[in-house]
Amino acid sequence: MAVPSSPSIETFSPAASPLFLREDEVRRGVELLFFGYTRLTRSVDELLVEHGFGRAHHRALYFIARQPDLPVSALLKILSITKQSLGRVLNDLAAKGLVETKSGEVDRRQKLLRLTEAGAAFEAQLFEALRTGLSAAYAAAGQESVTGFWRVLEGLIPEDERQMVMNLQGRGR
Repeated sequence: MAVPSSPSIETFSPAASPLFLREDEVRRGVELLFFGYTRLTRSVDELLVEHGFGRAHHRALYFIARQPDLPVSALLKILSITKQSLGRVLNDLAAKGLVETKSGEVDRRQKLLRLTEAGAAFEAQLFEALRTGLSAAYAAAGQESVTGFWRVLEGLIPEDERQMVMNLQGRGR
């Protein structure tokens, strides 16, 4: 049974030219990525500011929600930030009762991160703001466009980091 295609997004961008690697086309992609991301995260940013947080806090909440009992060392690798920066973010989140740590089962020195009930509720609220905007754009663009978009984004991830991303999606295990 064929899946009905979603209506095409009304767009101001022409189809990619056969010369899609030329500077003008690459700049168009950079601009669309910049403006799209900025608009997508605007509502999330407003919620974060209300709680005294920034995007680093959001990223930490997101990835801890995706992998309960995530080791601090794994979160450092995912976020690609310094221990000092992550320490500040985790201290802020713990102080507001959103994240808790426990010792590892095998290695008691290992710190495992998990969202509290309040943290899970706040992360769900942040995700819903992203889901609403991204789902609408996905539906308007259609399945083939979404697949193409994912492939472009995957191409931006360095080869040595792709396995980590696949693991987050449950595809690399």
